[in-house]
Amino acid sequence: MTDTASNGAIVKHDRHEDLPPPKSEVGIYGWIYHNLLYPWYNAVLTLIGSAIAIWAISGVVDYIFIGSIWVGDGPEACTAQDGSVIHACWVFIDARFHQFIYGPFYPEAFRWRINYSFLLLALVATPLFLNPEWIRRGIGLAVAGVATIFSLVAYGAGPAAVIAFMMFAPYGLSYIRLGTILPHSDQNAVIGFGVRLAVIVAAGVAGYFLGGAILGDNEAIASGWILAFLTFGLVTLNKASVKSWIAFLLIFIYPFIAFFLWVGDGFGLDYIETPKWGGLFLTLVVAGTGIAASLPVGILFALGRRSEMPAVRAVSIGFIELWRGVPLITVLFMSSVMLPLFLPEGVNFDKLLRALIGVALFSSAYMAEVVRGGLQAIPKGQYEAAASMGLGYWQMMRLIILPQALKLVIPGIVNTFIGLFKDTTLVLIIGLFDLLGSVQAATTDPKWVAMFVEGYIFTAFVFWIFCFGMSRYSMHIERKLHTGHKRR
Repeated sequence: MTDTASNGAIVKHDRHEDLPPPKSEVGIYGWIYHNLLYPWYNAVLTLIGSAIAIWAISGVVDYIFIGSIWVGDGPEACTAQDGSVIHACWVFIDARFHQFIYGPFYPEAFRWRINYSFLLLALVATPLFLNPEWIRRGIGLAVAGVATIFSLVAYGAGPAAVIAFMMFAPYGLSYIRLGTILPHSDQNAVIGFGVRLAVIVAAGVAGYFLGGAILGDNEAIASGWILAFLTFGLVTLNKASVKSWIAFLLIFIYPFIAFFLWVGDGFGLDYIETPKWGGLFLTLVVAGTGIAASLPVGILFALGRRSEMPAVRAVSIGFIELWRGVPLITVLFMSSVMLPLFLPEGVNFDKLLRALIGVALFSSAYMAEVVRGGLQAIPKGQYEAAASMGLGYWQMMRLIILPQALKLVIPGIVNTFIGLFKDTTLVLIIGLFDLLGSVQAATTDPKWVAMFVEGYIFTAFVFWIFCFGMSRYSMHIERKLHTGHKRR
């Protein structure tokens, strides 16, 4: 490297590579040095804080894990000779676990119905998180296998073999390298044909068994053909994606199946009134209903509040401000105690249904304001561009505005969901024993009266699992829908 001096002489400099910065200035060492050790009073505060943290954490770990009692036949396993309890007694959680999950009053012989309903929910919702190609193949193969088994029972080995060949053949062909025979689009068509055929045959077999169980054996074949033709119309005329169909099942079909399993009173299932529901099961029912209802209702009222029609805007503002200005405890109390006083004589609604409606409306008001914030963040040019393309109001909202607005307010939406999930504990004031209520009821047992701390720790841990899961999933959705440009 050369340089020119003021007198015109050429001066040569040795070239040196840039040296790396010292470890005390970058990375974790730099952060520790500048935030915890420098200057000297930071080092003193760090030592004092570390000592306090070690003392507190060691005590908590010893109480919850190291010195706790995990196995035993009763409270005697956790009680010292002087009658004191100095460590956590998880025997209490083990002894009352089923009560915390299903509630203190739900019949033990019918708890399998709750288990099956949530297992069905998991099976139906899981494809939403998978690759669409896996969904098409998995659903098709699963339905084909079930339909083959049912057809074997209903029609015999011969027809079952024909049905199995018709449904499994497209999938077998799809795994063969057909690049030289069929284009890629034709391979997808073969797979789609197999899925539709499997669904139609499975619907016919299901209609056969359901018709025989409900209407009698004489109507079984007719019921099977009717349901098969209805399914044929649905799968051939509707071009919706697989995930759209799954969402449709979750929103419009699954709630009725789950409610029938929980309540019964048909197909040989005994009737179980809703006052017997409780535990984590009731918490999930209240939270799930409120979450599922608050988002669409909140979107409608958010659009209504920004409407140019004075009547619609006034109704939306009145609804939002009314429900936002009233505590949820008051809403539940009014729905449980005061509302029946205003109804005609002989007219009454189920207590749980009233609570679900109150929670849904209360959460919808907060959701409407969250969505309105997203709508106001959309530039005016987006509305003008959509109008210039000839889109109507609902087309503009569905295709242009709402997708952008909802993406912007994902953190606010999930925050409202988390708040609603935690607020479900308030249903205890109207006599519904949710998870927290079941724990409090269990601690009133004279044998376990000293174990309330363990019950509250268990409740907090369960709520943290669900709330943390919703938070992490919302972050995943944000990353997936992020369409901005990264800053270089």
